[in-house]
Amino acid sequence: MRNIKAIVQYDGSRYFGFQAQLDPEHLPTVQEELETAIGGLLKEPTRVHSAGRTDRGVHALGQVVHFYTDSMIPVDKLARAINQHLPKDIYILSTEDVALEFHSRKSALGKHYQYRVWNSDEHTVFGNQYFYHYPGILDDTLMQQACKLLEGTHNFQGFSAAGSTVKNFVRTVYYVNMQRQGDWLTFDVYGNGFLYNMVRIMVGTILDIGLHRKSLDVIPEVLATQNRHLAGRTAPASGLYLKNVFYP
Repeated sequence: MRNIKAIVQYDGSRYFGFQAQLDPEHLPTVQEELETAIGGLLKEPTRVHSAGRTDRGVHALGQVVHFYTDSMIPVDKLARAINQHLPKDIYILSTEDVALEFHSRKSALGKHYQYRVWNSDEHTVFGNQYFYHYPGILDDTLMQQACKLLEGTHNFQGFSAAGSTVKNFVRTVYYVNMQRQGDWLTFDVYGNGFLYNMVRIMVGTILDIGLHRKSLDVIPEVLATQNRHLAGRTAPASGLYLKNVFYP
């Protein structure tokens, strides 16, 4: 028995999230595509485990998965072989043999999410599935200050979607930063774990602060009260990318 770790890139635009779903319509998911491709190649039932269950429309530059196999295909040939069975919007960047104890989610120390915003009053019909078009004049200095207020270990329940079933809302956000290149904004968020829609709500709140719809004080208030209604809107899934997952 071998345990294979794979780094996967995918365009989440046409998928209903990473995780396979039990539904009568059989909506497409990244997990099902991977399991079909890998199982078909290896001629054995395959269960793929991921570092995170990205939502519908969310993309990945460095999702990490693992799966077990009895196949003896050399690991340096495995990624290329699997890619031949995958649709063009999913691509395995690399594969490696890892210890049987390795688990893509349970072994992870943290993740790096990136969110992309096009801050322009101009309209475009191209590429909207890959960024958030947010017009208006933004205060970059205020947004940078807002980023820093989100760092640290806090109860982030107020920055998670209502109805979450998790019992512990405490997470550590190591670093939040915003960079501007012309009309393009890139938000980078590093943390030991993230709640449902947490990064998207954080970005939505920062943008509302940048547009002067909310004050900087709203962030410590949400962290203190866990009141989701005080935070900003949930930024759309189209701008969110799982960029890296970190391991010991």
